[in-house]
Amino acid sequence: MNPVKYLIKGAILPNGDQKDIAIQDGVITAVSQNLSATSSSEQIVIDAKASRVLPGLVDLHTHLRQPGREDAETVLTGSRAGAKGGFTALSAMANTSPVADSAGVVEQVFRLGQEAGYLDVFPIGAVTEGLLGQSLSEIGAMADSVAQVRIFSDDGNCVFDPLLMRRALEYVKKFGGVIAQHAQDPRLTIGSQMNEGDISARLGLKGWPSVAEEAIIARDVLLADHVKSRLHICHVTTAGGVEIIRWAKARGIDVTAEVTPHHLLLTEDLAGTYDPVFKVNPPLRTTTDVHALREALAEGVIDIVATDHAPHPTESKECEWQEAAFGMLGLETALSIVQKTMVDSGLMDWQQVAERMSHAPARIGGYQNQGQEITVGSPANLVVIDPSRNWQVDRDLTMSKATNTPYHGHTLPGVVTHTFFKGQATVIDSVVQKIGE
Repeated sequence: MNPVKYLIKGAILPNGDQKDIAIQDGVITAVSQNLSATSSSEQIVIDAKASRVLPGLVDLHTHLRQPGREDAETVLTGSRAGAKGGFTALSAMANTSPVADSAGVVEQVFRLGQEAGYLDVFPIGAVTEGLLGQSLSEIGAMADSVAQVRIFSDDGNCVFDPLLMRRALEYVKKFGGVIAQHAQDPRLTIGSQMNEGDISARLGLKGWPSVAEEAIIARDVLLADHVKSRLHICHVTTAGGVEIIRWAKARGIDVTAEVTPHHLLLTEDLAGTYDPVFKVNPPLRTTTDVHALREALAEGVIDIVATDHAPHPTESKECEWQEAAFGMLGLETALSIVQKTMVDSGLMDWQQVAERMSHAPARIGGYQNQGQEITVGSPANLVVIDPSRNWQVDRDLTMSKATNTPYHGHTLPGVVTHTFFKGQATVIDSVVQKIGE
């Protein structure tokens, strides 16, 4: 039986043009005005006249937890959450159990993503064995594996040894890979619980100074310049970090950077609730930092938005702040937060959203079938969003296996109505479809 054909009527493209989009056999077959529906009973016509259509979102920073931590998330549940949020590709971080530091583990994650079928799952390989920061992992074997890993990161831990970081940058240069650094000087953040400042002092929580992030960013852009290799900075949170990246780019250093949705919206003030749902690594910063991050994203100093989706079992978050795990959910709310902070504020338009959340992350990751323009012949990886509608976040209705969203009960703008992956609808009318079941 031929695949179901779709006709999206009247959607507004990122550049503002209103077009109809025809999908067949996994690709876009027409982008024009006034396309006519066929008489086929298998064709599904979608009225998108109030909606925006973007290339499928690409996340370079997702924690899917599998293998080994399936109590928090699985590749299947994380893929469903991603699809609901408009994503057609996720990059799975290496801090699993066992760690994704070998060809065998990254191939397992890659195949689990294929079996789930909701989107592309691209494993990220660990930089060091066991994330211990002592010796390089099997970088070459992971790059040559079926998963063809091109991004390597010890995220959750900083590659702190400068010599090891240099060797990693040199290694990935051979095949066009990139090192994604979690910028955190561990000696400056021992026991740290939140941003260092007046609020941490008042609350009696150990502070996490901005310089702990900025010192590593500064060191690593210099190393990347020396080696002439690619560096990506994960979850930038400080105004000072932005300025270092701005300086590095002006100098021609091959560095890219990401910001998370929660660091575009939330501030350190929320730690005053002592609710561990707001405990995250790196921590929520000041209002000044938030404004600097927004401006840097709009300007392009920060290249992309990445979710740092970090699911945890209930017992790891519903406990005393000091004992709680770091991290929060992000896949299902990311596009809404970007609309709220960047589009509705006038800082960015939808074409820039497509660049920061689809085109640029796909380029950085080397994901050739993702992040493409909405043109005839391109893979039909798309998201349709109605920016005029609002929705209320309910942690009990998330597609994720975890519930640690910081937005529970909040009303957010922008409803993802449809997501298409390889021409098949994974989300229809905001409902995640069953695939392969």
